Amino acid sequence: MKFKIQGKDTQSKARAGEITTAHGVIQTPIFMPVGTVASVKSVHQRELKEDIKAQVILGNTYHLYLRPGTEILNKAGGLHKFMNWDRPVLTDSGGFQVYSLATSRKKSEEGVRFKSHIDGSYHMFTPERSMEIQRYIGGDIIMAFDELIGIPARFGDARRAMNVTHRWLERCRTWLNENPELYGYKQTLYPIVQGCSFPELRKDSAKYIADFGAEGNAIGGLSVGEPEDVMYEITDLVTDILPHEKPRYLMGVGTPWNLIECIALGVDQFDCVLPTRNARNGMLFTWNGVMNMKNAKWKEDFSALDELGTSFVDVEYSKAYVRHLFVANEFLGKQIASIHNLAFYLDLVQTARKHILEGDFTEWKNQVLPRLKQRL
Repeated sequence: MKFKIQGKDTQSKARAGEITTAHGVIQTPIFMPVGTVASVKSVHQRELKEDIKAQVILGNTYHLYLRPGTEILNKAGGLHKFMNWDRPVLTDSGGFQVYSLATSRKKSEEGVRFKSHIDGSYHMFTPERSMEIQRYIGGDIIMAFDELIGIPARFGDARRAMNVTHRWLERCRTWLNENPELYGYKQTLYPIVQGCSFPELRKDSAKYIADFGAEGNAIGGLSVGEPEDVMYEITDLVTDILPHEKPRYLMGVGTPWNLIECIALGVDQFDCVLPTRNARNGMLFTWNGVMNMKNAKWKEDFSALDELGTSFVDVEYSKAYVRHLFVANEFLGKQIASIHNLAFYLDLVQTARKHILEGDFTEWKNQVLPRLKQRL
């Protein structure tokens, strides 16, 4: 993997860059749609490429391990071939899903033992096992196995989890160095900064990760319910420490305004289930604000779904029609909304990139943020 910075904003830490992987180039800042079980929910791969213009998607280690399983993925030649996706893939480590199974997991220095949400069977994730599963999946960018705890947390618990994350990172690197690649290309490991909401822990973790010398780095443990200003404070602190010449990935974030604010703080990569999850519930993000498509105000509004949108669904379908689909519980409504939200997110980061390169990102940011947040 290679990363090249192509432009910087003079009034913030925003930058435009280019990540080169074995499966293609990723122009940053970038949003990565989440393909949990080898599928971005409600969206065809053709639509991801042509309408949404996704450059990279995320695969979920926990879910792909349980279904279809590493044996099937290996026989298929990896996730790219299994789902017919020839562009880059980033895989998470399974750490967040294990964290979310609070009532059915047991943590130790070795790893985490957990119970499957599908059939109740027990499994063990260790740093080595996470690397092995991600090797079988075949992501271009893979994540170190980390221990995540929520916010707020006690200082001692946060420090212990951070130290475990650092020790597990070393075990991830050792396994990768001792085991050959599977599919003829090199996978890039991203370590993860932890430390909860404690600035001193975040500084320690960021310095440890910076010294680790990976080709890219991630910031984890945010977007877990903390106030937005805490997210921004921690992100700002960490991006000051992580190497400038390497890509930075803020995991699990977020709303359109979160993305714009964190791009200004020096973040290059984002992922989140929010655009598709909210779409399935009738919430659309647009250049003019947020729409609830179940609202009666759209019943006789025959204007385009989003006059400023870039996807075919934005011009082919009206607000009244999409509202009707949601009221009638027709699945097409969820599909249209998912395509729209993902296309909007990709358009948003590409527009941010354009303004960084043109030198007026901060002015554009200040103009667009109030509009993005308003409820229509």
